[in-house]
Amino acid sequence: MTDFSFDERLFLWLNFDGGAILDSIMSAISGVVLWIPLYLYIAWTVLRKYGWKSMLAFLVCLALAMGIADMLCGIFKHTGMLKDLWADFPARNRPMFDVAVRDLAHVVSYAHGPYGTVSAHAATTAAMAILSALVLRKRWYSWAIAFIVLLISYSRIYLACHFPQDIALGLAVGLISGGAMYLLWRKLDNLLKNS
Repeated sequence: MTDFSFDERLFLWLNFDGGAILDSIMSAISGVVLWIPLYLYIAWTVLRKYGWKSMLAFLVCLALAMGIADMLCGIFKHTGMLKDLWADFPARNRPMFDVAVRDLAHVVSYAHGPYGTVSAHAATTAAMAILSALVLRKRWYSWAIAFIVLLISYSRIYLACHFPQDIALGLAVGLISGGAMYLLWRKLDNLLKNS
């Protein structure tokens, strides 16, 4: 593996064949349905703590945070926006389609687009996590949601959808998007309280 970049070597170390059961678990972790109770818990807790007006403002900010993060990831994947920083932008393939590692990677499904940089899963979950953690202000929740973001992010490597660098860039996009929407939520919440 001496001809591989650090990112490729790290991907190959983290990606392995865990068998059909782990494949199913990682696919579920990467999906949406498993996390619906978490989303409901977040909305319910914001409602209880701040009231229905603040919860509606939170949901708008959450939708914006996740939408902006997802949109930015799409722009990075399909334009030359970052090509001066990395030679392989924008056409960096997902590991499952990457000539250098695809024969060594464990791939669960090929039902994905060809490009993987920047990870929208990492970005949207990080946006949701930072916004909700800042709003809820519970230490146990902050640790739990950080673990969930890392678990979802790892599932993308396990499924051969992203290299670790794709995940790191996605996390950065999500943290910025979620942090910005937290500032917006605070302004909206103050306006609602004073109206």
